[in-house]
Amino acid sequence: MAKQTVAALVEGGKATAGPPLGPALGPAGVNIGQVIAEINRKTASFKGMQVPIKVIVESSDKSFEVTVGTPPASALIVKEANIEKGSGNPLLDKVADLKIEQIIKIAKMKEDSLLGSSLREKVKQIVGTCNSMGILVEGKQASETIKDINSGIFDQEIREEKTELSKEELEQLEEEKKRLAESAAKRRDELLAKAKAIIESMAGKERGLIKGRLATSGIPATIIDELLPAEGAAAGAAAAPSAGGAKAAAPGKASPSAGAKTEKAEKK
Repeated sequence: MAKQTVAALVEGGKATAGPPLGPALGPAGVNIGQVIAEINRKTASFKGMQVPIKVIVESSDKSFEVTVGTPPASALIVKEANIEKGSGNPLLDKVADLKIEQIIKIAKMKEDSLLGSSLREKVKQIVGTCNSMGILVEGKQASETIKDINSGIFDQEIREEKTELSKEELEQLEEEKKRLAESAAKRRDELLAKAKAIIESMAGKERGLIKGRLATSGIPATIIDELLPAEGAAAGAAAAPSAGGAKAAAPGKASPSAGAKTEKAEKK
């Protein structure tokens, strides 16, 4: 039997009969309303995220099957932590804290695309992603939580596949997120002040030397790039012609070319 596949990226739980799905499904002859309803049912847990889906239509009887991919683990972590993005400086600045139940939830959502042979191994993969994003797990550096998983501390939660948190636990996580944000802001202010003092003390020296000193002093690359103009940018600005065209000569001085033309005219 011939099959036709329509692939698209939709917002979880909010697919519509408009583009891109409607125009693509029309020629297939399926009941578009039923297809959209099935897509929204299957993607409801991905609300607020873009989700890859496929609609496989059987040409002979117009029956269909909807398969749903999953967003990247990092996108699921960001959604679960209720943040906009991970930390720009994950080693120092933490942006959120997650409970093991939330990690289990994400691991189950990504189950088919993770390499581990057991849920326990897949949970550790998600915790590893949290580590690179500056997100704590169970109030600890994520790499430390992996040691706790290995030691069996969370065996019961993983075995029972717990994924739900109480209202009180969710409120505690929100409070912790605020505390982490305040701590990161304070640290940034301190690093900015330190970086500016170093730049001032090295005024007139080459950018490379200043950048090296900042890096060895523990200033993050994001702050270095913010405070030091990119190589070539300053030089380009200095070399750029004025709005009137070529660089104007200083008042009271003729340009060399103008002087040469005058001298030449006098000789004639």
